[in-house]
Amino acid sequence: MDSFGIYTLANDVVFDQLVALLNSIEVNISADIPICIIPYNEQLDLVRQEVNSRKNVILFDDWDVIQRWEEFAHQVWAAQSSKKETKLSRSSWYKSHLQRKFVGFEGIFDKFVFYDSDSLAMKPLNNVIDKLETSDFIFDDWEHVKDEAVAALNIPLIEQTGLYTEADIRSKLHCSSFFGSKRGLFTVKEIQTMKERLITHREVEWINGWWDDAFLFNYMTLRCDRPLFNFTLSPNGEDRTGNCANADPFVNINNVLYNQDGLKPIHRIHYMSYSSHDFAQLCQGQDVNICYANEFLHYRFLKQPEQRPKELKPLSIIAKTNKLFNKTINKIQRAIR
Repeated sequence: MDSFGIYTLANDVVFDQLVALLNSIEVNISADIPICIIPYNEQLDLVRQEVNSRKNVILFDDWDVIQRWEEFAHQVWAAQSSKKETKLSRSSWYKSHLQRKFVGFEGIFDKFVFYDSDSLAMKPLNNVIDKLETSDFIFDDWEHVKDEAVAALNIPLIEQTGLYTEADIRSKLHCSSFFGSKRGLFTVKEIQTMKERLITHREVEWINGWWDDAFLFNYMTLRCDRPLFNFTLSPNGEDRTGNCANADPFVNINNVLYNQDGLKPIHRIHYMSYSSHDFAQLCQGQDVNICYANEFLHYRFLKQPEQRPKELKPLSIIAKTNKLFNKTINKIQRAIR
């Protein structure tokens, strides 16, 4: 078992993003750091080929652990109140496998960092590893500033229990696209206890709005009462940066991105609002209006520069129409699930 490593969650659908992430880790963190890919599903032909081509990358294969986390998440969702159980309110995440990222808590690394596959690593993880000496969860995001209505947890309802103040809750709000943690924090017994609180004692109502893996993770980190550190709440201003491709301004210096304000190093850039289809079109030379597209292409084709598109061509009217049509259909399908 390795003392430290990196996890990500992927399948063949996000192959372009996966390759770009792996290359960015190799260049900007280490070429030797062990990486474990958690299978999003069994669509893994391209992923397996990529794993076989890299000396330090493996595929997570403990399906008992994967299934245990799947069942936990789905049982929690099934316990949502009837108000949230209607087809119109049921989130598209309900049938997803994003909760598989939590297998890291029963995985192969004593300490680890998880990256969503639609990310690029931008700097070494020394400060994350250092923080894991004193905290059990490390984050770097701005979820704690969200309005109550869209926060992961129902702050007023939790306050009513007398267990936590709003300040307690807000300081622990976070996303799940990037985090550092440790193996063994959530044992089978702890998850069973948490499931009882969520379902039997109706603490599932603490989870605000539509369910997804990040909302469940927020409940878990709040309720387990272990030390948590978020770089965006650090007293050191150098730690506080942006990370979203479509929201934060960055400066490119030798294909490494820095926070525009103060040129502060960032842990990663997260392309959270773009689909895998957008990236597939981008890699085929279509201009699909992705922020920091050139940076993505640099890392995607780092080992295959001859395959990188020479230029990006505007989408045709037909392609634009199809894109809008597919986006509309996806919204309808999410609403009626």
